[in-house]
Amino acid sequence: MNEHYRPPPGTPIEDLDTPCLIIDMDDLDNNIDVIASTYAGTTAKLRGHAKNHKTPAIAHRQIRRGGTVGGVCAAKVSEAEVMIHGGIASVFITSEIVEPMKIDRLCSLADQAELLVACEQAANARDISKAATARGVEIGVIIELETGLRRCGVREIDQGVALAKEIASLPGLRFRGVMSHQTIPDMPDREDRAVEANRAIKGVIDLKDAIEGQGIPMDIVSTGETWSYDVAAEIPGVTEIQGGSYLMMETHYSYMTEFHYAGKILTTIISTPRPGIAIGDAGVRAVSSLSGMPTVFDRPGVTVETMDSDHSVFKTEAGASLKIGDQVLLIPAQQDAMVSRWDRFIGLRKGKVEVVWDIQARGCHN
Repeated sequence: MNEHYRPPPGTPIEDLDTPCLIIDMDDLDNNIDVIASTYAGTTAKLRGHAKNHKTPAIAHRQIRRGGTVGGVCAAKVSEAEVMIHGGIASVFITSEIVEPMKIDRLCSLADQAELLVACEQAANARDISKAATARGVEIGVIIELETGLRRCGVREIDQGVALAKEIASLPGLRFRGVMSHQTIPDMPDREDRAVEANRAIKGVIDLKDAIEGQGIPMDIVSTGETWSYDVAAEIPGVTEIQGGSYLMMETHYSYMTEFHYAGKILTTIISTPRPGIAIGDAGVRAVSSLSGMPTVFDRPGVTVETMDSDHSVFKTEAGASLKIGDQVLLIPAQQDAMVSRWDRFIGLRKGKVEVVWDIQARGCHN
């Protein structure tokens, strides 16, 4: 959206063309600094998930501020290509890559940076080995353990040990370790988060111990996410945390108050058709309703009632009002789907444009 819109530095927020995707730079820096501080004295470090922001410039900002492994996660080969071409030195693709064309692209990337990929099947490992050997490169392979999402990953410890033996025996591959990913429902407190993270991550630590018990070395246990970022780092054996949502934040994580809402959609009121109702110029195409309606930022008594493709219908309670020309900030329930709708972030500090970043991995679905 707004394909050619690039406001110059110094432009005040009041003069921005809407709708637009903004980042509050103070909030962004706060979120990055929370991570850097948390991991300053820990063995585990962040491997930020680039699927959330899709922007090499932001990944570099995270890495420079500290507390990271010096690399990122990506969900897709195309995202990994953007990150590596953008100068990121280490990328872990946390999805299984099985198609021959995509495996060839993995091998091309392994020529340029450290490339790691998730695996759950011996046949897939053999296919990657064959392609890597033909290309003369080495690809790091990490076994995924399924821990409750009912998606990818080995289900049993014995299955994971057998796969590790296979990977370790194949040319062109280097067995690097194990990974898992978990979710947690509702609005947990830290005690709930600690209990659930330890329960879920125990499986991946057990798999690590079983593989090492067979004399197969590894150096990566990649697990954790935003909701367990602090807890997972305290679990012995964990080396990296796949945090992503903390960076821009979303209402799904509203209970994690140490992180601020950095990414928002700026919309303008274009109509007030009747008392208590106002219409904004941002709809589903701008915000996404993947996980529910967005929340209105810092306007008590104003809520989003419905959205169509290009408009939001705001409801105002007694004591709150909106008039034509007012600007409203929307916080998404889920950031990833929102960010994928935009060509660039407009970074604001103290209400004025500081930087504009192209979202270079936007639309990278392959």
